[in-house]
Amino acid sequence: MAGVGEGPLGTKLHSSATKVSYPRPTRVKNKAPAPTQITAEQIVREAKERQEETFRAPKQKITDAEELAEYRLKKRKEFEDLIRRVYWNESVWVKYAKWEETQKDFARARSVWERALDHNYRSQSLWLKYAEMEMSHKFVNHARNVWDRAVNLLPRVDQFWYKYIHMEEMMGQVANARAIFERWMEWEPDHNGWNAYIKMETRYKEWGRIRHIYERYVQCHPSVKAWVRWAKFEMSLGDVARCRAVYEDAVETMEREVDVDQLYVKFAQFEELVKEPERARAIYKYALDNLPKEKAQEVYKAFTTFEKQYGDRGAIEDVIVGKQRVKYEEEVRANPTSYDSWFDYTRMEEQHGDIEKAREVYERAIANVPPQNEKRYWKRYIFLWINYALFEEIDAQDPERTREVYRECLKLIPHKSFSFSKVWIMASQFEIRQKRLDAARKILGMAIGMHPKEKIFKTYIDMEMQLGNIDRCRTLYEKALELNPFNCSSWVKFAELEKSLAETERARAIFEIAVGMDQLDQPEILWKAYIDFETEEGERGRCRALYERLLERTQHVKVWISFAQSLKENQPDAKEERVMLLEAWRAFEEGVGGGDDRVAGVEKKMPRRVKRKRPIYTEDGTPAGQEEYYDYIFPEEQGAAPNLKILEAAYKWKRQKTTGDE
Repeated sequence: MAGVGEGPLGTKLHSSATKVSYPRPTRVKNKAPAPTQITAEQIVREAKERQEETFRAPKQKITDAEELAEYRLKKRKEFEDLIRRVYWNESVWVKYAKWEETQKDFARARSVWERALDHNYRSQSLWLKYAEMEMSHKFVNHARNVWDRAVNLLPRVDQFWYKYIHMEEMMGQVANARAIFERWMEWEPDHNGWNAYIKMETRYKEWGRIRHIYERYVQCHPSVKAWVRWAKFEMSLGDVARCRAVYEDAVETMEREVDVDQLYVKFAQFEELVKEPERARAIYKYALDNLPKEKAQEVYKAFTTFEKQYGDRGAIEDVIVGKQRVKYEEEVRANPTSYDSWFDYTRMEEQHGDIEKAREVYERAIANVPPQNEKRYWKRYIFLWINYALFEEIDAQDPERTREVYRECLKLIPHKSFSFSKVWIMASQFEIRQKRLDAARKILGMAIGMHPKEKIFKTYIDMEMQLGNIDRCRTLYEKALELNPFNCSSWVKFAELEKSLAETERARAIFEIAVGMDQLDQPEILWKAYIDFETEEGERGRCRALYERLLERTQHVKVWISFAQSLKENQPDAKEERVMLLEAWRAFEEGVGGGDDRVAGVEKKMPRRVKRKRPIYTEDGTPAGQEEYYDYIFPEEQGAAPNLKILEAAYKWKRQKTTGDE
């Protein structure tokens, strides 16, 4: 702060200015770092200390009262002129008031502060600095006046109240501080304001007043923080009964509040602290039973920790299961047809081992029938029945209830619109495990009568095959073909059955009946199976005849290729037939316009015609000479014949010789 006879920066002023000259700056020649490094602050400080008198700022020395009055008049005029220009600048007012304070003219300083507040009474810093000036010079009544006006004009600025109360308490005026707190509490401040009031009364051990403050506090702010603070206060005094009563009142008051779950946790932790684990467990369970899922997460977490410390394994598992149960209940309540939630719910109850509880959940789940009789809506729902039946059979080990589940499920399915082969098959397999073959046959028979499907026939036939009932298998195949004569798979399976029984003629007759059908779903499978059957039987003539019959029905290129492959594998000497097939293939590609690439591909498969000789023998085996014949060498056979390279070289030599002669 500037003293008498000093300038605004604390430097003394000379009465007259002195002209000084400064040396010209020199260029730095050596820019290498100095061996000893110093900071810029040290350089400035040393420069100031070593500054010569001629280079120092001019100072003004005041020697008498007249010069002092002149200096003050000059400074006040400067401040007033500055205020008139920038009256909105708060720092100018503050500097002016503090300068008057340094001159010990407190009346003028107050006048400046008041004028500043007239311009902007909402400035918190002006009020604070004004009051601090009065307090620093121990003008208590003036300070009270400033604080009183400040809290009246700006009652929502907590700092004014804190400073005002602190001043009164520091002077030992506790009654005044209490009165100020009461005035403040009428404005219902935040938690910190109430807590400050309580702390002041705690310093003077006014327990009755503190309880009365807490009663008003929880009414003003009915929150967990307020109630817990009150309970902790009672606990700090060692009054367990009062503390418990506070928590009980809090639960009744905040039962419908958003953060009531935190209150339950604090209440239970209090009971745990006072060695009452049963009370704590009862509080946790009450909270879990009454809180919705989204509010019970913290309670579950705290309860789990509590049970790990005080409970056994079963209690911990109950806590976890209870948490999941609440979650699933919320999900299925929001969407009863959310079958994925029901799956998770039933699986959890099964793993927990409570048979009756799991059965109850299954019953509730299957009661939510899909809204429409369309199979796409039933695909997930039907697995609830299947899981229910497996649960009764495996976990509950109750065959009668399992049978009842399958029976009710089959009654519920709208078989006129659609059916589920899986349910029929599982019901029959269950009866087989129970050694009730007649019941299994009855179920499969009902399935064939109500909604025959290939899976049903396959399961029924496999069962009879394992039992060795061949006649029943034949009857089932006949029934399947009677209901669906266009199913090539059934014809093939029927023929394979007869073949496995060495009934070749029966199998051939079945194939003949099948290929004679005018309409089939997959005729290529049937014809291939028939041809493979004759091939395995070694009937090459029949195989060739089948190909010819097939080619009468279709001219597909794959049939020709298959025919050619059959001739190649089964009749390696039938080269002329293979050549005929390749020529027909080439003509086909040229006729349909397959493109040059396809025709060239067939050309690569064409054989080369060569003339050869072979010996002739009489009937008794005596050599009778040789005869010439034409043979065909296919491209894939060139690497297999040992003398083909020699022949190739000979042909090449002959061509060259013919060309030379020409």
